[in-house]
Amino acid sequence: MKRVFFIPLSSIFLGCFWGCSTTQIKHNENYYQRKLCEKLGGVMEYRLADTTRVDCLTDEYAIEVDFAKKWAESIGQSLYYAKMTGKKPAIALIVGERDARFLKRLHQVSDRCNIDIFILKKEH
Repeated sequence: MKRVFFIPLSSIFLGCFWGCSTTQIKHNENYYQRKLCEKLGGVMEYRLADTTRVDCLTDEYAIEVDFAKKWAESIGQSLYYAKMTGKKPAIALIVGERDARFLKRLHQVSDRCNIDIFILKKEH
């Protein structure tokens, strides 16, 4: 059965979550990947024999980290990385206030493919 986790990336509020101005600093995918992997005690950018890289490899999961609009790409990558590592497939989706539609789409497919989801709230 698929599991969904909400992962707070820090115990300290680092920025606003909703309604931020566009002048505030936005973080790239690598920022979220690093924070998640540190929190889970995983290996970041784990290189496979074919030179592809798992964003975060833990004892349990092969995790693909992507922004919400790349939800569809993340499915194939997580399934491939899981197959190649023998770990469970998982996706860490970075979501903002306008990304509910992407998360809904991912949930529909992840239910069928048994992919666990880590939800990372976008920081600004």
